[in-house]
Formats: sequence, C-alpha cells, structure tokens
Amino acid sequence: MSRDGKVIVYAAGAWDMFHVGHLNILRAAKALGDILIVGVSTDELVLKYKGHHPLLSYEDRTAVVAACRYVDAVVPQRTLKKDEQLEKLDVDILVVGDDWWKEKVRGHEFMVKHGRRVVYLPYTEGKSSTTLRKALERFYKEQKGKEKL
Repeated sequence: MSRDGKVIVYAAGAWDMFHVGHLNILRAAKALGDILIVGVSTDELVLKYKGHHPLLSYEDRTAVVAACRYVDAVVPQRTLKKDEQLEKLDVDILVVGDDWWKEKVRGHEFMVKHGRRVVYLPYTEGKSSTTLRKALERFYKEQKGKEKL
C-alpha cells in the first residue's frame, strides 16, 4: 500500500457477528487517519484466545468487514502478537476498544517504543459478540421449550 504521507490506522479483532459496537470502532478509527487497515482474526486464533469457534467463518467475517465503507484494507490477524504486523504495515495509530485499557493490548509497547500512537476508543456498552451469542442461546432455548408444549 502506498503511503504518500498518509496516516495509517490499524484495528484488529474477531469481528464475529458484526454489530453496532464494531461499526462505532471502525467509524472512530477511520476518523483518526487516512487509511484504515483492519486485521481479522483467523478462526484458529479466535478459538485459541476466546476458547470457542467464531459463529461466522473467517471468510465471512472478512467479507463483512471489507464491505464497511470506513475500511480501506483487510488483512489476516494470525497471532495476538501484533508487533510484526504493525511494523510490516508501518502503522501510525493502533486502535482498540477501551475494554482492553487495563490489560494494555498487545502491540501497545511496540507502538509507544517507536513513537507511534495507541488510541483506546470507547467500548459500546452492552454491544458485543459475546452478548449476542448469549442472547441467541437464550432465544434458542426458549423456542425449544415452546416446541415441546
């Protein structure tokens, strides 16, 4: 990707069951720079760090994220260690939801060490793939209960 003095922003995540919280992060991330590159965690990586498979495949999640008007490019995120990816893409700003603030997202130290920015964007309260997954499970159980009546 050609630089031409443009500010490159990077956001990574699973992006499973795309929802308004994801949209809010991508909109805010794009407002910080000129080029927004989004890392989509592979299915294997999601299983490793979340302990369950994503509901949507990597290919589907990538297609949905790529279709978002704020996103300029999508790349696979194969590891939680973002340093190599951040260096390779020459990222100026790493963005992440502020629910990671206490832990400091991986890549934070790399960015600071290289004089680059890390921006923790507001987490959209109550809007997450985990919340959606739990709501779907409750709904499914309720429907199964009604079928027995």
